[in-house]
Amino acid sequence: MKHILISNDDGYASKGLLKLVAVLQDLAHITVVAPSTEKSACGHSLTLHHPLSFIGVDDDFYKLDDGTPSDCIYLALHSLFENQRPDLIISGINHGSNMGEDITYSGTAAAAMEGVIHGVPSIAVSQVMDYSQPIPDFELAGKAIRMLVQQVFRDGFPLPPRQFLNVNIPYGVDEAEIVTTYAGYRLYGNDAHLHRNPRGLEYYWLGLHPLEFRTREGQEGLCDFEAIEQQKISMSPIQVDMSAYASLQSLEAWL
Repeated sequence: MKHILISNDDGYASKGLLKLVAVLQDLAHITVVAPSTEKSACGHSLTLHHPLSFIGVDDDFYKLDDGTPSDCIYLALHSLFENQRPDLIISGINHGSNMGEDITYSGTAAAAMEGVIHGVPSIAVSQVMDYSQPIPDFELAGKAIRMLVQQVFRDGFPLPPRQFLNVNIPYGVDEAEIVTTYAGYRLYGNDAHLHRNPRGLEYYWLGLHPLEFRTREGQEGLCDFEAIEQQKISMSPIQVDMSAYASLQSLEAWL
């Protein structure tokens, strides 16, 4: 039987992770290793300055005490899977989108990145949210990831080593076409909110930026943001190699 390792960055009890387990449990043996608390936007960080402990939640279901998503994958692969690697790693279902340069912040994407660094095919899946509305039931996300897993098991993983699939699900629709996309050009602003505590000391909350973007010059096809605007499921191939190859010659000339 196939074996899937599941993690996320929203924590072991998140609704999206539990939905993911539920929709895949008849397709493969499932092992879950997820953070004990929410680690959203922690990026590809590892914990180097304090010890980490697996805490059993259920059979083959562990929370990693104060661990990051990358910790979860790294330690799972090197302690729970010493003799045989999982067939697939899936990170999610994340509560919120991970598109464009947000991928670099994302703990969800980082878990998939950690997986492919260690040679295991990996998928990150995220549910776009409308934060003025209730958390969705993840039905469309569940159907989409189940279909993709079935295809991976049937036809093999579609990407070369050190690349993972980044999947984003539109909000508020029951059915949607899956389209291949590239990561769009995310536009950022300042959404830091200044407050004062009762003693007058200043503190800040970092808020949520609207999903503003532009397309990349010279790039054909849809970007991930455009697909979501059109209520389609975005599936982007993301590579670990961040070298700017097009700039090598100009950099050499600059030297």
